[in-house]
Amino acid sequence: MSHQLESLWQQIGDLPHQLFYLEIGGWRTRVLSVGEGSDTIVMMAGTSGHLEAFTQNIRALARTHTVIAYDYPGHGFSSLAGADLEIADYEKHLVGLLDALNVDRAHLCGESLGGWIALKFAQSHADRVRTLILSAPGGQIIKTSAMGKARSVSREAVENPTFTNVKARLQVVIHDPELITDELVHMRQAVYSREGFARSMDHILALQQPEIRFRNRVTEEDYAALTVPTLLVWTDHEPSGGIETGERFAAAIPDGELLVIRNAAHWPQWEDPEAFNECALDFLARKG
Repeated sequence: MSHQLESLWQQIGDLPHQLFYLEIGGWRTRVLSVGEGSDTIVMMAGTSGHLEAFTQNIRALARTHTVIAYDYPGHGFSSLAGADLEIADYEKHLVGLLDALNVDRAHLCGESLGGWIALKFAQSHADRVRTLILSAPGGQIIKTSAMGKARSVSREAVENPTFTNVKARLQVVIHDPELITDELVHMRQAVYSREGFARSMDHILALQQPEIRFRNRVTEEDYAALTVPTLLVWTDHEPSGGIETGERFAAAIPDGELLVIRNAAHWPQWEDPEAFNECALDFLARKG
């Protein structure tokens, strides 16, 4: 892959942008807005992630749209969580974010947990969604052993956020370790080092507890129920299932398309941003 791994501020420094906080349903929420397009794309990161997860994508998407990236409740530099968070909590928060920003309908671009939230949101709030880009979306019922390994690495990184431990956490989702920038590691170290973040992480990881995960799960029927144009982004090293899993989900979506990114794991929009950005812009131009 030939892309340069620049910092977020190298990517957006010359573009119209604002970084600010909003009070949404009692959550102090960190929000980044980039660009001045008439339509809005909301970028939604994965579990324990933060808005910098989209460093390699925001500039490209902001050429045609206003891009909003934000830190969920309990995540990043937003308010920390004091109780378990389930998908409905994230959905309620997203409604509040769209209302606060006066966005009637948005394109939702979600990775992992973000894709899980976006998929469920598009079912319960279809009138607020234009299109979906689901990048390795979470929510499947997968083997407990695979989930336990990810949970263990995440817990170690949060309880002892050394450079090595945090990089190991990122290597769970990024196939090529050379693509993990020092800036990304340092940013996540800063998040994980927040006082109280370890307790917040327990509440974030509630969705990995079998009973809670089951009642929030995503099934093939959820994909089949989608009523908006959807781009599903999958990879050849996706931990929750091979390419055939992505093909099956994409085929179930009434107006669905599939992008497979090779040599990537659970973070395709970071691992091959050129392919992701090009396909996303084409999809939005045709379907948005």
